[in-house]
Amino acid sequence: MHSYRSHTCADLTKSHVGETVRLSGWVHRIRDHGGLLFIDLRDHYGMTQVLCDPDSSVFAAAEELRSEWCIRIDGEVKARDADLVNPKIPTGEIEVYIRDLEVLSAAAELPLQVFGDQEYPEETRLRYRYLDLRREAMQENMKLRSDVVASLRRRMWDQGFREYQTPIITASSPEGARDFLVPSRLHPGRFYALPQAPQQFKQLIMVSGFDKYFQIAPCFRDEDPRADRSPTDFYQLDMEMSFATQQDVFDTIQPVIQGVFEEFAKGRRVDTEWQQISYRDAALWYGTDKPDLRNPIKMQDVSEHFRGSGFAIFAKLLEQDGTQIRAIPAPGGGSRKFCDRMNAFAQKEGLPGMGYIFWRDQGDGMEAAGPLAKNIGPERTEAIRQQLDLGVGDAAFFLGGKPKAFEPVAAKARDVIGAEQGLTDTERFAFAWIVDFPIFERDEETGVIDFEHNPFSMPQGGMEALEGDPLEVLGFQYDLSCNGSELVSGAVRNHRPDIMFKAFEIAGYGEDEVRKRFGAMVNAFQYGAPPHGGCAAGIDRMVMLLADQSNIREVIMFPMNQRAEDLMMNAPSEASSDQLMELSLRVIEQDK
Repeated sequence: MHSYRSHTCADLTKSHVGETVRLSGWVHRIRDHGGLLFIDLRDHYGMTQVLCDPDSSVFAAAEELRSEWCIRIDGEVKARDADLVNPKIPTGEIEVYIRDLEVLSAAAELPLQVFGDQEYPEETRLRYRYLDLRREAMQENMKLRSDVVASLRRRMWDQGFREYQTPIITASSPEGARDFLVPSRLHPGRFYALPQAPQQFKQLIMVSGFDKYFQIAPCFRDEDPRADRSPTDFYQLDMEMSFATQQDVFDTIQPVIQGVFEEFAKGRRVDTEWQQISYRDAALWYGTDKPDLRNPIKMQDVSEHFRGSGFAIFAKLLEQDGTQIRAIPAPGGGSRKFCDRMNAFAQKEGLPGMGYIFWRDQGDGMEAAGPLAKNIGPERTEAIRQQLDLGVGDAAFFLGGKPKAFEPVAAKARDVIGAEQGLTDTERFAFAWIVDFPIFERDEETGVIDFEHNPFSMPQGGMEALEGDPLEVLGFQYDLSCNGSELVSGAVRNHRPDIMFKAFEIAGYGEDEVRKRFGAMVNAFQYGAPPHGGCAAGIDRMVMLLADQSNIREVIMFPMNQRAEDLMMNAPSEASSDQLMELSLRVIEQDK
């Protein structure tokens, strides 16, 4: 027999009754039933109930066992009585009578319990992550992550892609976030960088004549943490393809992402029709470029109903250039109590409040209520109701100003209304491509034109588009939104040096600076670069959605905390003086 086990703790069934088996695992839970010890023995695969009675030669040793001790047992498989069968586990029809027992490793007093669903502070969970990971929910999350990655790989190979690896140590490159710098020992005073993404390398792979590339790529960015973003590193499904249009990229990646979601959705519906929504429409309707389409609410521009109206705040606001009044329909929200709750929500978001109108039945007809209704009068109120297609028992909430200033709050308000009114379908994965991103924007204070989004996207219309109004230039850039998260980002690349130089010139960057910052790509594009495009899908976020988790740290094996610290490994740590000397570095103490 094997030194540690003949079966796993998920293998045994009634077909094994009468056999002598060997199991190894952790003591999950111990129950003492009048001298008869019942032990739930757990390994990575499942749980088996083993028991020991006072007549056993190892009973004294079994009495010493404690939670999370690692043990090996030999025993006889017996069938449970019918009324003691546990249908919740695969081994629920049997139990194993212990004949021999060996303690492989004892456990000290536990800082957190593996058994049960107790909540522990994040600091405790991350410091003792190896114990936290033993818990059933975390085991399932990590298995899901591994299975998702394997599925992505299979599906990409099935699409005709090959996996190629790109460097982890490279040159610093301005790509929108802070680099992690790595000092060079052989070249004192000079630094490598960990790649924020394989972006330049994968484009160079296309220039090198490889038609289709993908990689499960680690990416490193020194960012501020959020619930859906790691502060240090993350993994993405990175892909690129030559001689490809925007639609080619969509048609290639959709069956991969959709297939993975269908495989691991656990009964939740997965949209098969993926809308394409322009960036401007997404901002107008949802207040964000990553809308949650499970919520049917669409905001609308109702500025004309307030222009010159009796509601002076909005009327005066609209006299300023670039301002707008948006309405957020709230089907079923037509009560003063709900409107007051939404007002409180707006105040928590830093606003003085949120205007509202709600419609109620007055017996002889419908009445519009609320401060706004009184100020703008019945004719304008009715026009708003008709535009929003609302009726008795419904409400609408209003925000005004420059859209970019109020859209984040409007987007949150839309989510809150959808959730509170039961409009958001939580048993669904809803996808949409956000397209037609503007390439440039104007700083309102300085009037300077700069890039609003990816500077390497091919402008729609090519060089001709760059000869007109920069603020009207759209790029072949796209994001995939799923349930309110940005899941994929990508673009058809600008592979023409002349168009690239012109785009950067509009944003105030001379050719010399472009060559200095992105020399490898600019040089390569001079030697017959093919048209190419691609995207990257965030694996951590994908698994987070599939695992129905709201925090990305629940699906990362060893995450950092909110302060970008690894409490388990004590990173970041101080370097020794010898290490610093070898790297020609000196640490300057910061004033506290």
